[in-house]
Amino acid sequence: MDKVIEKKKGLKRKHILWIAGGAILVFLLYKAIFSDHSSVFRAEKDKLTISTVEDGQFNDYITEIGQVEPISTIYLDAIEGGRVEERLIEEGSMVKKGDIILKLENRQLYQTILDSEAALAEKENYLRSTRISFESELIQSKRNLLDNKLQLTRAKRAYEQNKTLYDDELVSKEVYLQAKEEYEYDLNLLEINKLKAKNDSMIRATSMITLESDLQKMRQMLGLVRERLDNLNVKAPVDGQLGMLDAEIGQSIAQGQRIGMIHVLTNFKVNAEIDEHYIDRVRRELPATFERNGKTFGLSVKKVYPEVREGQFKIDMVFTGEKPENIRSGQTYHIRLELGQPEKAVLLPRGGFFQSTGGQWIFVLNGNETEAVKRSIRIGKQNPQYYEVLEGLKPGEKVITSGYELFGDNDKIVFR
Repeated sequence: MDKVIEKKKGLKRKHILWIAGGAILVFLLYKAIFSDHSSVFRAEKDKLTISTVEDGQFNDYITEIGQVEPISTIYLDAIEGGRVEERLIEEGSMVKKGDIILKLENRQLYQTILDSEAALAEKENYLRSTRISFESELIQSKRNLLDNKLQLTRAKRAYEQNKTLYDDELVSKEVYLQAKEEYEYDLNLLEINKLKAKNDSMIRATSMITLESDLQKMRQMLGLVRERLDNLNVKAPVDGQLGMLDAEIGQSIAQGQRIGMIHVLTNFKVNAEIDEHYIDRVRRELPATFERNGKTFGLSVKKVYPEVREGQFKIDMVFTGEKPENIRSGQTYHIRLELGQPEKAVLLPRGGFFQSTGGQWIFVLNGNETEAVKRSIRIGKQNPQYYEVLEGLKPGEKVITSGYELFGDNDKIVFR
């Protein structure tokens, strides 16, 4: 007979394997869901710069290096070209308005002057001859009129006598008519000669005016050419200091060529180059200060140049009061340019972290300062000491402000 086999009670081996596998799966899921996945970088705390976020007054200013320049610079351009014959004043010398700095030589200009003088002399001779000719014609015209009047007087007397005789029937009608016709002819001829004399007089007057005008223009032209000769002497246009002078004896200078400059030293300005980040905030009349020999001097922005070159734009500042003693062109000052009024703000000390983050995030230390975690922030204005924190940080919190180049893309810094 077959024997009935009873099932064994309790956990079998396969059940244990299933339970173990399920437990491992649950553990892995838990780790995947609840564990911290942030990447970690381990660093030595002593080698980092730790700064504390503060609550204080934010002074809205920037510091720049300014260079002293003359209030204006006048450039020397050659009005007339030529060869440098003599150099009378050297670079760096003080000059007065009208002082001759260079003497040039231009033989072609000399020839032009001679040609202009010859043309003027020829024109004057022609005008003189024309005037004599007109005077002769005027005399002849007056003589012709005088002869016409005499002839008319005689013709009128003959006509009147013949008319009387004709009325008395003492002369023939033909003799009377001839006398009448001669009288009328002389009368009309006199009117014609008067009209001709008047027209000739008008023509002579107009011609003389034209010739005189042409002669005057030629004299003016000769004067301008002689002025060109005077322009061969390069003169100082203002009082000042002769700067660069690019002209040597024997050198050929072209018309319009720049040969030097004169610095006007009646006043000075300070030029500075500002980062383009501030281009919307820097404007005219902004105040600035600098210290020299324990004394503070005031400046004001006079001009803001619109061009941005290599990430910077230029400004000119002028003194608003006393100037430093022994001020010289080329001196440099550390300028404090005020961009706005002081305000209450959350302050973050400046540091190298800004180059890596652009001020968008920062590593913030935890309470026991064992680690630091990345946090998004928003930064507003900045000055040489602080950033103005608009969002993301509170006074008293500590942050890493040194450079982040070694941290890579890690989200957490653990201190060793």
